[in-house]
Amino acid sequence: MPAVLYEKKGHIAYITLNRPEARNAINSEAWEGLINAWISVRDDREVRIAIVTGAGDKAFSAGADLKEIAQWMMMPEEQRPLSPVPEITPMRGLEVWKPFIAAINGIATGGGLELAMACDIRIAAENATLGLREVKQALMPSMSGTQRLPRLVPFCKAMEILLTGDFIDAQEAYRIGLVNKVVPLAGLMLAAEELANRIAENGPLAVMAIKEVAYRGMQMSLADGIRLEQYFSKSLGASEDSKEGAIAFAQKRKPEFKGR
Repeated sequence: MPAVLYEKKGHIAYITLNRPEARNAINSEAWEGLINAWISVRDDREVRIAIVTGAGDKAFSAGADLKEIAQWMMMPEEQRPLSPVPEITPMRGLEVWKPFIAAINGIATGGGLELAMACDIRIAAENATLGLREVKQALMPSMSGTQRLPRLVPFCKAMEILLTGDFIDAQEAYRIGLVNKVVPLAGLMLAAEELANRIAENGPLAVMAIKEVAYRGMQMSLADGIRLEQYFSKSLGASEDSKEGAIAFAQKRKPEFKGR
C-alpha cells in the first residue's frame, strides 16, 4: 500500500498518511506522497479544499521516520544518497492557497504536528496528543515548528511546548488556540467534512485570495496588508464568480461558482 493515500470526492481531496504500523511516521516515500498530494490539490481546478489525516486510530503522525534518518546518518558521508527529508515540503516552501484541514486522530508530534500546523484549520479527536519532542533528543524542530507555533498560540505557551518537549492533550490544545475544535474520534472525519463542505460552497477564487492575503499580510505592516487586500479585492470584483454571487443573492438562489 502507498505511504500516502490520495482520494477526491467532489470538491474535497483526502490526504491520508498510511503507515499505521509506524504511527504514520514520515519516511522518504511518505514525503514524496505528501509533496505530490499538495501539488495535486494546487493544480486540480475541481479541488477546492483538502482534509489531511492519518490511518488508524492511534496517530496522526509521529513525525519524521527516525529509523530511516538514523540509517542514513550511519552511512559514510561520501556514500550517502540525498537526505530522506526534502528541502521543499508542505511545511516549508510549498505554498498552496487552497485551504487544508488537519483531522488529528491521535498522536501528532515533531514533523506530524508541524504538518498539522501547516494546515489552516485543525480539528482534534479527544484522544489526540500534540507536541514537539525534538529538544529531548538534543535537536530542534526543523520543519517550521519554531516559527509556526509562536504564531498560532501565546508566545509563552509556545516556548513552554518547544523547550520542555512535553505533550499536551487535545483540550489544552483547544484552550490555547492550537486546534479549532475537539470531537470524539468516531466523529472526527464527519466534523472535518462538514466544515470542508461549508468552505467549498463559497467562491473558490475568494477563498484562495483570502488565505493568500491573510498569510502574506502577517509578514507586512497593517498599511501594506490593507493595500494588498485592496489589490486582491479589485481583481476578485472583476471575476465571473463575483457577478454570479451578486445575481444569485438578488434572485434568492444558491450560487453556482465556477472558479473564474
